[in-house]
Amino acid sequence: MTGSAEADVCIIIAAKDSGDTIAKAIASALQEKAVAEVVVVDDGSSDDTSGVARAADDGSGRLKVIRFDQNRGPSAARNAAIEASTSPFIGILDADDFFFPGRFAPMLAQVNWDLIADNIGFIHHDPSEPVQPERFHARSRRLTLVEFVEGNISRRGMRRGEIGFLKPVMRREFLDRHGLRYNEGLRLGEDYDLYLRALAHGARYKVIDHCGYAAVVRADSLSGRHRTEDLRRLYEAERAVRLAPRLLTPEQKAVVLKHERHIKGKYELRAALDAKASGGMKAVFQHLSARPAAIPAVATGVLGDKLEARMKKPETESPVPAGQLRYLLPGVPVAQK
Repeated sequence: MTGSAEADVCIIIAAKDSGDTIAKAIASALQEKAVAEVVVVDDGSSDDTSGVARAADDGSGRLKVIRFDQNRGPSAARNAAIEASTSPFIGILDADDFFFPGRFAPMLAQVNWDLIADNIGFIHHDPSEPVQPERFHARSRRLTLVEFVEGNISRRGMRRGEIGFLKPVMRREFLDRHGLRYNEGLRLGEDYDLYLRALAHGARYKVIDHCGYAAVVRADSLSGRHRTEDLRRLYEAERAVRLAPRLLTPEQKAVVLKHERHIKGKYELRAALDAKASGGMKAVFQHLSARPAAIPAVATGVLGDKLEARMKKPETESPVPAGQLRYLLPGVPVAQK
């Protein structure tokens, strides 16, 4: 299986109330020679996301905009975009992010992959200010299911940087052969769930150090406002993968169980806090008396939150200076002359 920088890629963008950012996202995708299609699904926006998206058309005939009258969630929007496209490769772009020029050539030059991702540069300032990613020495590596799952377990006191944030290009033929699409019951962790299931079906997931994806860090990100119910759905979806017959090895099952318990612990803490918000400590005691198995997770979570709050220093400025990026993956920069 040879690589090709001329391969056709469809970029799918699920957007909700993204009128302020969608034009930049679309323009960055349309500037890429490897992009044959850009499919935007307006997921029931209350603003003019659809109109702004259509106005970003460059006249090349590659842009398609679909609108849902009611919000159906990112999974449903992405599935609709996949079905509306025909290209052999599928790439994801969040509506408030964008691509750096020349993103796809280094990925599509690689061989023997079903999913391939590059590095992500996180922007902590106004993205209208010019910024260029560092050049890294060429390196590619295979990401196993165990490494992927381990890399998605967040740890207190460390800046979030889960491997699940990566935005791989996916081979449509592999997805179709295994009947893989986004789980429309999920509104949190839908990317993680899809990539986990792909790896469970034997996907070859390659990662390269080249940085072509710009992720804009926003305090009001929709992904940061998930519901308690979303956590429950995520760990139950993961449990379904773990318990599927003849799908995972014992080692893979063990690490998936570890992540499943990690998410379930977050759910138990959030559920207890919801009970407190609605009925005070009496409601918490009632809640935990009905779910005694949740007590260790809740106690550990509360203690951890208190210790973290006590040790946390107030931030008086952006964690990364304007014009610079924080990279998800470590790489060896090419020395600039």
